[in-house]
Amino acid sequence: MTDKNVIWQPQPKQIRFMERTEYEVLYGGAAGGGKSDALLIEALRQVDIPHYRGIIFRKTYPQLSELIDRSHALYPLAFPKARYNDSKHVWIFPSGAKIFFGAMQHSKDKTNYQGKRYDFVGFDELTHFTWEEYSYMFSRNRPSKNPRSNKRTICYIRASTNPGGVGHGWVKQRFIDAAEPGTPIVENTEVKLPDGSTKIIKRDRVFIPATIFDNKALLEENPDYLGSLALLPEKERNALLYGDWDTFEGQYFTEFRTAPDHEKCKAAGITVEQAKEQGRWTHVIPALDLSIGERRGWQIYRSYDFGYAKPFSCAWWAVDYDGTIYRIMEMYGCTNIPNEGVKWTPDKQFEEIARVERTHPWLKGKQINGVADPAIWDSSRGESIAETAIKYGVYFTPGDHERIPGWMQCHYRLQFDENGYARCYIFDNCKGFIRTIPLMMYDQTKPEDLDSDLEDHIADEWRYMCMSRPVKPLKPIEKKTILSDPLDQFTDKQRRRGYQ
Repeated sequence: MTDKNVIWQPQPKQIRFMERTEYEVLYGGAAGGGKSDALLIEALRQVDIPHYRGIIFRKTYPQLSELIDRSHALYPLAFPKARYNDSKHVWIFPSGAKIFFGAMQHSKDKTNYQGKRYDFVGFDELTHFTWEEYSYMFSRNRPSKNPRSNKRTICYIRASTNPGGVGHGWVKQRFIDAAEPGTPIVENTEVKLPDGSTKIIKRDRVFIPATIFDNKALLEENPDYLGSLALLPEKERNALLYGDWDTFEGQYFTEFRTAPDHEKCKAAGITVEQAKEQGRWTHVIPALDLSIGERRGWQIYRSYDFGYAKPFSCAWWAVDYDGTIYRIMEMYGCTNIPNEGVKWTPDKQFEEIARVERTHPWLKGKQINGVADPAIWDSSRGESIAETAIKYGVYFTPGDHERIPGWMQCHYRLQFDENGYARCYIFDNCKGFIRTIPLMMYDQTKPEDLDSDLEDHIADEWRYMCMSRPVKPLKPIEKKTILSDPLDQFTDKQRRRGYQ
């Protein structure tokens, strides 16, 4: 076959994506990796089967226009008799097979696909979708049938995306953090059958990364595109050029650090491990034993945000003699699915909270000051949640519900002083906080607020805690020049305090 007969030729990373056999495959993670092309071509795999039905989603129909335009450039070349129906957003192939383009602008739109079946389900820019929208299509991913044909279709799901967006958190947890790229993630689900027996169902998924550096065709055709990405603001550049999933445009708590900054450690003459032990330029630190030494006198607080279908969040905090707060423990009522609650009743929640406070060596016998969402005092539908808590000896005061001032207190607590010390630390056993706080994003319609449609339950109870002990923002401190220090007194004092 000569080059002029080649309609489309995959890049090596696109081949890796298209040859995977897992049920779910996520491709991309950065701009320019050839994601949309790979998705469009993959959807063609079974169009020789008359009853095959495929669908490719974008969040809104206007966002689909570029994808549809690209399909017009590819599909008729491979299938000259294929026809596109504009009103129904569907390609109809000579065999009778169909590829649809769909959208879910609002979460309720997923029910538009109720009762339908698709052999192939594709999502372009997966992080624009919520977990509920994505997972709903599992139920629609079933084989199409035709009594006149003995050909069988294969059902599977494929997606492509860049970092960032409302779904960044669950996509990162499901595909990026779960395993190394290219390593299959296998889940076995036990299903109980009507006769009482059980059946183990295996589902697997994998992430195949790709960046613009993997798309040599694009770099040859448009070498300036690389420069365009390099000119983006730092966070957006890191996400779109290098596929960095830890920072992204629109992130709310950009200052939150789970590990010390390498350059600042180097400038201070210490290693990253030393900085972590000292709590410098990081907010996540190894757990300290609060049952020994002067830490036994630290005050203990409890913050709480109620949830049932969505997660509830309860955290315990220690406050040292300088007023620095430490998140020492947490109880996060979330299933293995992001933002899905364990559906514990208030009684069960407070029974468990009370048990922990009676038995844990850091908490038992302590006076614990509780702060919670004021909504738990609502008694319009019977016994309030706060009244339920009292039955178990768990007491709260209403938290300050002002959102913007509360978020500012969170920002102030995360600020580092000139020596790399913060006023809020998170013990490394608090996995819920470490996972969800970096995923918080700005609200699109309220510029200073956090998007409350995200998994913000931990953020909310953290805000109540910060508002209960407000601090002022740190002011830049002008570094003094020591003209004469013959006895090395000032320098020695700085060294002892970790300033040098």
